[in-house]
Amino acid sequence: MKRSETDPRRGGADNLPLHYHMKKIYHQLTREQRYKLESYLEAGKNQSQISLLLGFHRSTISREIARNVAKRGIGAKVYSADKAQTKTDKRHHLKQKQTKFSLPLKEQMLDWMNIKRYSPELVAKQWEMDGIEGVSHECIYDFIWTCKHSQKRINKRFKEAYKFLKHGKRRRKRGNYKESRGLIPNRVSIEKRPAIVQKKGRFGDIEVDLIMGKKHKSALLVTLDRATLLTTIDKLNGKNSDIITQKIIDRLKKFPTIKTMTFDNDQAFSQHEKIAKELKIKTYFTRPYTSQDKGTIENRNGVIRLFFPKKTDFNLVDEIEVKRVENEINNRPIRKFGYLSANEVFLRKKVSVALIT
Repeated sequence: MKRSETDPRRGGADNLPLHYHMKKIYHQLTREQRYKLESYLEAGKNQSQISLLLGFHRSTISREIARNVAKRGIGAKVYSADKAQTKTDKRHHLKQKQTKFSLPLKEQMLDWMNIKRYSPELVAKQWEMDGIEGVSHECIYDFIWTCKHSQKRINKRFKEAYKFLKHGKRRRKRGNYKESRGLIPNRVSIEKRPAIVQKKGRFGDIEVDLIMGKKHKSALLVTLDRATLLTTIDKLNGKNSDIITQKIIDRLKKFPTIKTMTFDNDQAFSQHEKIAKELKIKTYFTRPYTSQDKGTIENRNGVIRLFFPKKTDFNLVDEIEVKRVENEINNRPIRKFGYLSANEVFLRKKVSVALIT
């Protein structure tokens, strides 16, 4: 008996499902269809048979298996519906939302990151505050890193956008600094600092740090209020303790509510007793090699480094530029404050104190 011309094995068409007569249209399987696919494969059915049972073109089945079956490791070369669904969900999450992330938005993102030194999170929040339908900060990060590794001409404009990101790496290396802990007289450990300072609820608990310039021949003196993140930045010509001490006194004496000041163990802060006397405050020092003891200012230093990258020669930076950056940072939206700036939070606390007194 001759095989029927409608036999799928002979390529007959009369008995084939409608989708076999149509132009290839690529679809993805649902979770339930993936479970059925797994069962059919375990039962020994081939891809052509499965395509008939599920009502998909056989290329859809082939593509589904190729994309979601691991080549190596546990479960290699075996189709799993659960693993396939997980991989699909992940791909959808990471997929660029090109329809929303238009070229004008990308250009605006690049300008804000370059000029305002905004992070992807601040870019996304600014769009939200401006009533613009933008994309999430996760999408921005994905786009930036895709462009970095892309050779496509369309991404060339944004290939170096990653350089505007703050990576949170350690600013200092231990080997670059000489041991100086024993040279600071009458230092009081941070462990004896009042517990209220840790709560960051009151203005006047200050952290102090240095950002060193190229070859350690110039520096920035940074002070930060723990409660408001209000920041001062002063240009220095080195690490002379006399100059640093006077700078701190001059900048902070206009804030009569200063209560404590916390330093690291740099010899530049060896005259802390003079600062304490002039400002009528208590001074404390971090534990050796424990950067988290002053994590607040370390994080702020990372923001400052967006404006003044490592190896910047501060001798070539004028005072006007330093003050511009200080103003920019103090007016920068901050997530922990509901995207208010340090200046706005400071003014609110100042008013609150005035009302109480």
